[in-house]
Amino acid sequence: MRIGIVGGGASGMMAAITAASRPEHQVLLFERQSRVGRKLLATGNGRCNLSNHQTAPQHYHGANPDFVLPALKEYSVASTLDFFQTLGLYTVAEPSGRVYPYSDQANSVVDVLRFALMRKNIELHLGAEITKIKKTEGGFLLKTPEEEHPVDKLIVACGGAAGSNLGGSLSGYQLLRSLGHHCTKLYPSLVQLKTSSELVRSLKGVRANAELALRVGGSLLARSAGEVQFTDYGVSGPAVFDLSRAASTAQNAVLHLNFLPQMNEDNLLSALCIRISRMPQLTCEDLLTGVLHNRLGRVLLKACGVPSGQPLSALNWQQLTRAVELCHDFTLDITGTMGMDHAQVTAGGICTPEFDPETLQSRLVPGLYACGEVLDVDGDCGGYNLQWAWSSGMLAGQLR
Repeated sequence: MRIGIVGGGASGMMAAITAASRPEHQVLLFERQSRVGRKLLATGNGRCNLSNHQTAPQHYHGANPDFVLPALKEYSVASTLDFFQTLGLYTVAEPSGRVYPYSDQANSVVDVLRFALMRKNIELHLGAEITKIKKTEGGFLLKTPEEEHPVDKLIVACGGAAGSNLGGSLSGYQLLRSLGHHCTKLYPSLVQLKTSSELVRSLKGVRANAELALRVGGSLLARSAGEVQFTDYGVSGPAVFDLSRAASTAQNAVLHLNFLPQMNEDNLLSALCIRISRMPQLTCEDLLTGVLHNRLGRVLLKACGVPSGQPLSALNWQQLTRAVELCHDFTLDITGTMGMDHAQVTAGGICTPEFDPETLQSRLVPGLYACGEVLDVDGDCGGYNLQWAWSSGMLAGQLR
């Protein structure tokens, strides 16, 4: 039986390796770029956060987050890591649950998958973009600008639109729509946020741990906690990425940052009063030294309207209490995201009710399967998206 797989990313490679484990299958893997797994090389800042021991449905989003359950149950984190170990990849987990290759290099993951694709019953077609799929009586006809390839069954694993510089495209959605499937609206996820405040530009390069809340009016859209990185356009970092899906679809959203969640306002106020009484000659720009990053502390004081050169003894009560408030609730108006080209993941995708979650076979077109990011499934930051790619790729590759 000839099996066609469109897409040589994480889910496509896993589907190909799984399908080829049955010797009667001849697997044809088509990748429009010149090499497989290119996007994988950039994940985890080049370290490849390939999974997370905390994987569960609550870390996934889409019209039906429970769609991931059968794949994650049958191909769990433990079984996925066992599979990688059989390929020669050793992994290590951080206390957060994030799993990385022991080498700390993403190319280790890509290399073991590439080696696993070197089988007699796998044909790699690199630089071969499938531009059209025709349903035939016995299967499918896959067309590139130069060739046509008949296959009996087909797995679409093209990935999403995010990160076009690394291979993201709309091709998977277009191919599946041509076969009768439907697609939700697409949004960037795990992406940097733009803010309106000019103060942020002076914080470029500063990193801080914080609790974050995204709100519209009085409504809470999302929460997260962790590292925030300030940029010349806004904010980035893992904690920001976890809010970015909600920010992509919201209007007039406001980001609230609590830089001192372990210290309540009264305790901070008392500590600052002691500093003022003991060192009244210090300038106001030193009020938060030792509490926050120096530049961050100075920006918060500037937001309070405190002149940097005046001595601490000149601070009035209103200025002091306002500084304490901003340490616990510094707000930034969100004006948008950096867009799909900068996103790590696409939110939205091909409608999951049109696929059987137990097999990932299309309910509309027998013999057609889909896996990975092309479907309306996206995960939080931390290895969840790659775990979905592995699990769904293995499930689709069973061709049940």
